[in-house]
Amino acid sequence: MQSVKHIIAEELEIFEKKFALSLKSQTPLLDSILKYVIRRKGKQLRPMFVFLSARITGSVNESTYRAASLVELLHTATLVHDDVVDESAERRGFFSINALWKNKIAVLVGDYLLSKGLLLSTSNEDFMHLHILSDAVREMSEGELLQIEKSRRLNMSEDMYFEIIRKKTASLLASACAVGAFSATGNKEHADKMKLFGEKVGMAFQIKDDLLDYGKDNIGKPLKNDIKEKKLTLPIIFTLQHVDSATRRKIIYILKNKNKDHIKIAFIINEVIASGGIKYAEEKMLAFRDEAIAILHTYESSPERNAMEQLVRFTTERKF
Repeated sequence: MQSVKHIIAEELEIFEKKFALSLKSQTPLLDSILKYVIRRKGKQLRPMFVFLSARITGSVNESTYRAASLVELLHTATLVHDDVVDESAERRGFFSINALWKNKIAVLVGDYLLSKGLLLSTSNEDFMHLHILSDAVREMSEGELLQIEKSRRLNMSEDMYFEIIRKKTASLLASACAVGAFSATGNKEHADKMKLFGEKVGMAFQIKDDLLDYGKDNIGKPLKNDIKEKKLTLPIIFTLQHVDSATRRKIIYILKNKNKDHIKIAFIINEVIASGGIKYAEEKMLAFRDEAIAILHTYESSPERNAMEQLVRFTTERKF
């Protein structure tokens, strides 16, 4: 990751300052909350994809910095709202906004971040930026609602799983790549190609996230959390399709009624491993990764392209 950041170090440093300025508020309570938001930001993967996409297809300019800020504003807003919906007390090892300031304030902070993103784009007439990212937010909302619906019924096909993660996770990463390319070139063909590239990366990223739930170490995400929340991820979907009917019924019963029982959860995990669910999910993840790299290689070799490839490989090799 450090070698990737080195390529766009100057852009990231400038972005940090511009993003902090974009969050400024004259309301003391809001301003203090937003400073807390800045301090607990994550790996900044999405701005990195914006800048690398811009440099692969053209060159970084003021429009690119606004695009990166818009992506980060919308991403942060969705995380704040997600924590309210999921009743999460923590995010990346820190207390969530709703845990510290309660749900009402957290929802309003999320709304404020969304409005700042809208204003940033409209005041600079970045209408294509806004169109690309608004479409992503729509898809993210649809993906979340689809997942909630299917989780309640515990009835999900592999195709439906891919549709959910395409909307819920991959759409924002795809849009980050698309808006980066468009900001640098003003060319929709480049934007569409980089959007497809980002979508493939996002699919691989989410499958990796699902696989991390089967880890044995503390990786920042509560282990077995997907099972406890009755989420049907690819390893379990594959397992349900390949075990006998009695085992299938038992797994579904545990997911519905015993999803907090450690012994019962261990049974599911053993079945997932024995049926080849982990191996199958890994193969699908690597297939999406390789499809993304194939698109990337349609551009000429350059330090930026090499850095982007490293970033893609990081998404599937990460331990957290």
